[in-house]
Amino acid sequence: MSLIGELLGKSPFGPLLEHTRKVHECVKLIKPLAKAAVDEQFDELHRLQDVVSKLEHEADQVKHEIREQLPRKYFLPVAREELDGFLRCQDGIADSVEDFAVVLILRNTKFHPELKADFLEFADQILQVGDTLMAAAEEIQNLAETSFGGAEAESVLQRVAGLGQEEWKADRMQRKLCQKIYSLEEELDPVTINFYEKMLMALSEVANSAENTGDLLREMIIRG
Repeated sequence: MSLIGELLGKSPFGPLLEHTRKVHECVKLIKPLAKAAVDEQFDELHRLQDVVSKLEHEADQVKHEIREQLPRKYFLPVAREELDGFLRCQDGIADSVEDFAVVLILRNTKFHPELKADFLEFADQILQVGDTLMAAAEEIQNLAETSFGGAEAESVLQRVAGLGQEEWKADRMQRKLCQKIYSLEEELDPVTINFYEKMLMALSEVANSAENTGDLLREMIIRG
């Protein structure tokens, strides 16, 4: 390969966008998973868990390919360490969705009627966090073309700011839902309460990883 070819190499931003979209396919399964859990459709939960596992594995494959092919001599508008951190945070999103799906199939947990609507609302909010991140992260290839600057960067920064607001809403909803669970503890056995907590924690980690991904995207733009 010529020196110029070595210096230019292959841009990693197209594969990064592919990874972003694959991770979001996992996130979009949160609502059907939550609905199946609330409706106690346990066979459907197992089917959806298999789908999530497959998508998470596909996202892992893209992640490994990016890391193996990330050129050492390619002129990047951001540090390679930042790209790897971005990739790692997105990987955490898919992992957390898979954790949520696994928790749901460990036990045929019945939902207290007073918790169903709040749980589905919380799942919707986690999905909103994921959608907000996707709206920002899918611009990464366009950001690379503008060296992470200009009007494109300002637009993404606004979306990332919105991501923080959506994650804050998710935190508040989680606390209120936990309080409601414990208000019903005389009607619930300890194992069921424990599984409710595991479900909420797994969903919360989806939002946390999404916020961390957005924070890294913000840092890349600011330093770009």
